[in-house]
Amino acid sequence: MASPEDLSGQSAPLYEARKGVYPKAVNGPFRRFKWAIMAVTLAIYYGTPWIRWDRGPYAPDQAVLVDLANRRFYMFQIEIWPHEFYYVAGLLIMAGIGLFLVTSAVGRAWCGYACPQTVWTDLFQHVDRLVDGDRNAQVRLANGPWTAEKLTKRAVKYSIYLTIAFWTGGAWIMYFADAPTLTADFWTGQAALVAYGTVAVMTATTFILGGFMREQVCVYMCPWPRIQTAMMDEKSLLVTYKDWRGEPRGSVKKAQAHPGGFGDCIDCNQCVAVCPTGIDIREGPQIGCITCALCIDACDGAMAQVGRPRGLIDYCTLDDAATEKAGGTGQPIRKTLLRPRTLIYFGVWTAIGAAMLFSLGQRTRLDLAVQHERSPLFVQLSDGHIRNNYTLKLRNMETRPRRVAVSVSGLPGAVLWTDAGSREKAGQRIELALPADSVTSVKLFVAAPAIGPARQDFTIGTRGLDGDPRGDSDIIQFDRPEAGQ
Repeated sequence: MASPEDLSGQSAPLYEARKGVYPKAVNGPFRRFKWAIMAVTLAIYYGTPWIRWDRGPYAPDQAVLVDLANRRFYMFQIEIWPHEFYYVAGLLIMAGIGLFLVTSAVGRAWCGYACPQTVWTDLFQHVDRLVDGDRNAQVRLANGPWTAEKLTKRAVKYSIYLTIAFWTGGAWIMYFADAPTLTADFWTGQAALVAYGTVAVMTATTFILGGFMREQVCVYMCPWPRIQTAMMDEKSLLVTYKDWRGEPRGSVKKAQAHPGGFGDCIDCNQCVAVCPTGIDIREGPQIGCITCALCIDACDGAMAQVGRPRGLIDYCTLDDAATEKAGGTGQPIRKTLLRPRTLIYFGVWTAIGAAMLFSLGQRTRLDLAVQHERSPLFVQLSDGHIRNNYTLKLRNMETRPRRVAVSVSGLPGAVLWTDAGSREKAGQRIELALPADSVTSVKLFVAAPAIGPARQDFTIGTRGLDGDPRGDSDIIQFDRPEAGQ
């Protein structure tokens, strides 16, 4: 594809080359809050697989485990089976609504503080400062020639990048197997190939996205900034530059030489220097702003040095910005957060969570599924009774063996047994022993008098015999020969 030409007739590139972003270190309440969030999220990610949780002798003792081999999902006391995947869907829906709630209330706070891309990028930027120095030293090193010092620092920094990325991938696979066992197998070469492949992929993506692409992921690759605009309105909190107070910009010397001729912004560019995506917040709201509020810390520090009030850059809604510009005062943050839109999101989020908790508390740990065998459809026994065959799948979702009773209702005169050669053992119910945390398949035979409709619905049910009488049932059909056959 030919490149477009500029007005001089020369070929121009289709895309602008990336400009390096070297955020300056800053101190302040929002920076400390980001430190706290980063510490908590990284501790949760790296530490959760090592938390133990006693579920008894028949279940794994890892607190959070996605057991793909046995098709289980464990989260502390909660155990999710494949047929209960709707709980996972409910959690994903809650996560989505939670994002809507946070965005409508405080803008892109998720992007600024808790998004994995933000957390790992922030971590890598601290590595940059540890090895290369602060912003000015990083710029000089990046623009300087490849000396022995630069090669050494790059090697050290990239080695730390790779170490962090490797442990990120290593922690990820711990969620899918017993962490101590998998760690030992991994380092002795006995782990499955998929474990090594997953670590390699996670290491590469973390190294590239967190170490080199950084703000490009937020600006170009991530779809969420585009979706967020539909979640925000004039009452959502945004990081805002109050241009009516700051403009026209001018240095302290110019402001002293021309009293009243300049605004509070001293054009120090500290807000730009600390921005992890390299934008200028003074140009207004833009997709590159992740509302991390580091520019607020930088600007408040600059205002304190020149004796001017803080808040030139601050969290502010568009409505409050218009009110302040007109000379009024904005609404308190509490009133901004507690408004119909956020309350509706919170109500829906709470309702889904409460419904899931109620369902988890009421669910039975004994599940039954019945399949009618159709070949043959029925068998006529020597005593004239009609026999139908069924396959029962009994799911014991507890971490202990259980004894259960299986019975039928709605089919007068019916008897059942589990061995085709043991009709003499038939009765109104049978008892079965179910292993812990397993699915047991049983072939069931049901015999009933030949007199009756050709097709009749009845119920096969099961209940526990070991203290918890709750069980499950399934409505199934009983077939007889048509009249006259």
